[in-house]
Amino acid sequence: MVGDRFVIEGGHRLEGVVRISGAKNAALPAIAAALLTSDDCILEDVPDIEDVAVMSEVLRRLGATVEWLGQGRVRINAARIHTLAAPSELVVRNRASFVVMGPLLGRFGEAACCPPGGDVIGERPLDVHLAGFRALGATISRFEDKYRAQAPRLQGTRIFLDYPSVLGTENILLAACMAHGRTVVCNAAAEPEVSFLAGMLNSMGARITGAGSNIIEIEGVPELHGTTTTVIPDRIEAGTFACAAAISCGEVVLENVVPRHLDALIWKLREAGAVIEVGERTLQVRPSRDLQGVTVQALPYPGFATDLQSVFGALLTQAHGMSIIHERVYDNRLLYVGELRKMGANVVVAGQTAIINGPTSLAGAAVRALDIRSGAAVVLAGLAAHGVTDVGDVYHLDRGYEHFAEKLQGLGAHIRRVSSKAQLTSPTR
Repeated sequence: MVGDRFVIEGGHRLEGVVRISGAKNAALPAIAAALLTSDDCILEDVPDIEDVAVMSEVLRRLGATVEWLGQGRVRINAARIHTLAAPSELVVRNRASFVVMGPLLGRFGEAACCPPGGDVIGERPLDVHLAGFRALGATISRFEDKYRAQAPRLQGTRIFLDYPSVLGTENILLAACMAHGRTVVCNAAAEPEVSFLAGMLNSMGARITGAGSNIIEIEGVPELHGTTTTVIPDRIEAGTFACAAAISCGEVVLENVVPRHLDALIWKLREAGAVIEVGERTLQVRPSRDLQGVTVQALPYPGFATDLQSVFGALLTQAHGMSIIHERVYDNRLLYVGELRKMGANVVVAGQTAIINGPTSLAGAAVRALDIRSGAAVVLAGLAAHGVTDVGDVYHLDRGYEHFAEKLQGLGAHIRRVSSKAQLTSPTR
């Protein structure tokens, strides 16, 4: 709920096992991909989060059936689409909603959607999406508050992306898989979520090669069919819990993890002095010697994920010496620093760089979740702080983390959720 907040009593080590949920950033375009066929698409290990609920409702409003079957299984059928215009009041709540444009355009020759909302972490223009649609032969116009794309049939071509946008790459894949001829996407995003989407589309009959590299080729096919696919584990949730274990000096095993998706984080955790053991589908964080400051650059994959920069920044407040974080992806991604300062963190921001001096004895304070990932950062800071931390606006966390407080409670964190009208008291396990 919008008025809810987390109350955290710091100073308790995390111990135990936590299962990582399916990836938010893989589930959302996968839900949109079901628009490409009139057959059933079954998705498994879909996270129970607000962004998924919003995307599901977007599809329902377009005319699709979206049915939760239990235990993370969702059935989607888009046989009876009755409108090609996405509902603006939902799109403004979730940036990924704009990826319905690609499948609607590819299957029906027309799509309309307003500029999307989501986290306020900097400019994320739609130029890559729209330029890709134009290159495929679509005409782009404005219709009331929406962009409208129209084309009798898309034509494969060679497309160069101005920057490797994940959603832009995915939207172009969704549009091009039923275009006539071959499409080559250069400077494509290489994130695991893009590779997952390409794999799902191929299981539906698409012909996509090169996903996971910066050049993706799509040979258009006349139609696609249904599929059953399992959403990949959420590397950002996994990284968040790894940092939570480290900041609490705890011992935690993460299950349902793809360790190679976390290479950059594992490297930096080890460089800082954390003890990490990697299994085939697990990651274990064990109590470590004193953490040391490191330098981190947030970059497109396989670089250090921008979505993990804030939680890693919270961890570095407990490292000895100077740490430097360079944010190379989004221009407002360091806003969380102001919340950490309220808790006593010694952090200076210069442009897109944060300089952290530690270790700092953090103190509980009233702070806010400014977006999904900065919200996770202040929760982690609360785990390490003395006293009680009150984290407001936790609805942001509901958008991206499945049962976040409950999972932390299961590891021994003293955290609870309260409404804005409840009296502030110390939490219990």
